[in-house]
Parts: sequence; structure tokens; C-alpha cells
Amino acid sequence: MTPGVTPIVAGNWKMNGTAASLDEIGDVCAGLDAEDTLPHETLLCVPATLVERAAAVAAESALSIGGEDCHAKESGAHTGDISAEMLADAGASFIIVGHSERRTDHGETDAVVAAKAEAVWRAGLTAIICVGETREEREAGKAEEVVGAQLAGSVPAAMTATNAVIAYEPVWAIGTGLVPSNDDIGAMHTFIRKTMSSRFGAEGEAVRILYGGSVKPGNAAEIFAIANVDGGLIGGASLKAADFLAICDGINA
Repeated sequence: MTPGVTPIVAGNWKMNGTAASLDEIGDVCAGLDAEDTLPHETLLCVPATLVERAAAVAAESALSIGGEDCHAKESGAHTGDISAEMLADAGASFIIVGHSERRTDHGETDAVVAAKAEAVWRAGLTAIICVGETREEREAGKAEEVVGAQLAGSVPAAMTATNAVIAYEPVWAIGTGLVPSNDDIGAMHTFIRKTMSSRFGAEGEAVRILYGGSVKPGNAAEIFAIANVDGGLIGGASLKAADFLAICDGINA
């Protein structure tokens, strides 16, 4: 954890969830509200079809709701796309950009990710900017080179510790059950911190850096205890309130 910053535990539901899933969000809210104090921010990023209803369920609770992606433009002839302004209007306060599944499945480049981050800021929201290497890149000794290039190309010059969060997700660990060693996680988060500090000064020192990739209730506490790990971006384990709340408890351990 980075001294002086408020950690964040964020869930990413991906292409999962219907109206029936709103009960899980209600259970997360109830679990958070049962705590006397919360040492972290808590966020669930849900499919666009659920943002407005999820925000209504989470209203007056300690849970924030976010979107999973947005278009770079505010409006226009982009059938099927959703703008950051639309998500803000629906009740989102964060938007994920540059997730590896968007980069891989939709061919999103660093420049596209940067444009989306700027769109998030244009809408007055916080961008969660994702970076991470593949297994082949790590085994070739190129993990820092790849992540450094992604940071350079995906994080716009207007980044602050308030308008952005960086999420490091080794692509090979997402949804696979594989987790890098604590030393590897710590080394990459330290590299990201140094890279951000070198470019952005005090803002880079304070920006939150999340770890994502097969985080579970059983390993959350030890991962969150690693230097420069300021919380997590949680995939499948965020779909069930009990699992997500147990991961949140890892901040307290």
C-alpha cells in the first residue's frame, strides 16, 4: 500500500449481469454499510445496461458504480457505442479504459485508450487506465518495456491523482487462476510508480495503482500488503457479494 492514499477495491463484471444481479449489488451495499469505518473506496463497474439501475441501488451507500468502457466521442454516428457523458448521466463515476480484453478483442491501441481517458475526464469522471503484459512478453523479459510503453501511450498529459487510477493486470493472470509472485507484483508496481513519478511528479507519487489478475478472498490480503499496491481490479470474484466483500476485508488485514 502507498502511504497517504485511499485504496480502492473495484469490481469489473465484464459481460455478465442482468436485472437479477442487482440483488448482489444490494448485498454489497449492505455489507459496506455495516462497517463502522471503511479504509477504502469501493466500486463496481457493470455492463452499460445495468449502470442506471445499479446506481439507484447503490444510492446513499458507500458503493460507487462505474462503466466498463466508453467511446472517445461525446456523441455522433457511432451505432452501438456509448459515450462517457451517457454513462455519467446514468450514474457512473468511474470508467475503465484500455482493459486487455478491449485491446485484444477490439484492437484498441494506446492512442485509442488515451483518447478514451480524455473522454472520461471530459465527462467529469475518473478513468481507470489498464496496462499489462502477456505471458510471452514476460517470459521474453519484456514486461517492463511493454508496460512502460503502454503507460507512455495510454496516459494523457493531463493525468492527476484525482482523475485517474492505473490498473496493472498481467494478461496471463486474468481469469486463469495464475498469479505472479509477490516479488513480481511488487517489482512491477514499483516500476509503474517510478515511471509515473518521473513523468508527473507529485501526482504520479499519489496516483493509485491497482493490481488485477485472479485476486480472490484467499490471496487479497497478502497482495494488498505489497508496496505500491493500492487495491485491486477484481474480475469474476466481484460477481458474488460474499466474495467481493471478503476481498474488501483484505484491505483491513
